Amino acid sequence: MKIGIVGCAGRMGRMLIKTVMARPDARLIGGTEPMGSDFSGHDLAALAGLEPCGIAVNDQTDILFEAADAVIDFTAPAATRHHGELAAKHKTALVVGTTGLTDDDQAQIITASRQTVIVQAANFSVGVNLLLGLTEQVAARLGDDYDLEILEMHHRHKVDAPSGTALALGEAAASGRRVDLNNVSVRVRDGQTGARRPGDIGFATLRGGGVVGDHTVMFASDAERLELTHKAQSRDVFASGAVRAAVWSKDQPPGLYSMRDVLV
Repeated sequence: MKIGIVGCAGRMGRMLIKTVMARPDARLIGGTEPMGSDFSGHDLAALAGLEPCGIAVNDQTDILFEAADAVIDFTAPAATRHHGELAAKHKTALVVGTTGLTDDDQAQIITASRQTVIVQAANFSVGVNLLLGLTEQVAARLGDDYDLEILEMHHRHKVDAPSGTALALGEAAASGRRVDLNNVSVRVRDGQTGARRPGDIGFATLRGGGVVGDHTVMFASDAERLELTHKAQSRDVFASGAVRAAVWSKDQPPGLYSMRDVLV
């Protein structure tokens, strides 16, 4: 499986390089950074702390999509929209881990998925995807007398909030309760907010240090509290899941898939 990585010099990009190169069923064929990047010309493997592989970082994204069987994208919304267009143009599978997408960005991903395979997930960790399933099941069984709150913490450099994973957990909980998350979501509490409305799904965001990603879903009643928690110790779990999704995409028909499809 010929795999390319966009945004290859970032923290996730470097982890993806190591993960692809460690798999016998995958071959790293290239990686790109935006034009003018200080990493242009650097050896891909050396970026990840490995022995040089003779493949240099460049800004030729169109060529990367043309050559690859699958491209992995953990970049930024504007870049991901462009990558969706390239994936559709070249019929290249695209694995999307970018968060913070707008409705218009998502519409572009959906349009591209009519032409090629796109695997999109807020989080590619196997553990988190199990947590999504558990959250939906518990939410379906506990009524509105259990207040539902989602707490997440990430490193100081994360630019979007709540995290994509927290929002995915909210969607899972809303699905379990058969409600629209947009109608029950509470993102900010400040000042005189009044009493909590029954059925709301609250979000709380923490940022600091080098935390890879912590997520807790809390179901709180007057008598008890149930907490479902996942803590990522290393970005290895995200990279492994994303590469697994890229390899899985081979021979799949065009469409928009989730990590749950990969794990079935």
